[in-house]
Amino acid sequence: MKTSLHHAHLFASNIEESIQFYREMFGAKVLFDLEMAGARNVMIAIGSSKINFYDQPPKDQRRGSIHHLGIETDDIEVLVAHMKSKGFQFINKIKSFGPLKYVMAAAPDNVLL
Repeated sequence: MKTSLHHAHLFASNIEESIQFYREMFGAKVLFDLEMAGARNVMIAIGSSKINFYDQPPKDQRRGSIHHLGIETDDIEVLVAHMKSKGFQFINKIKSFGPLKYVMAAAPDNVLL
């Protein structure tokens, strides 16, 4: 099983302003722009790194604009079983959006993965 940091997921009070900033300053390219989990989601690439924006302001001012860190794997079922064997609790079951699958877990210091 392979894993890698896939993206940081950020809230955006003004998503167009955020996209334009990263395009102008760092040459970001839009990878996708779609509705998912009740909000517009736009993923951009800056080199080999990615940021995914929610089109909504931060919900919890204490956590700021960061919603979660996306960890990519080539076998989500194996990763979930491994994490459960180590005592991790998942918020939900694995969800599928066509070719995309995800599940949420809380890391130390309540970092959402």
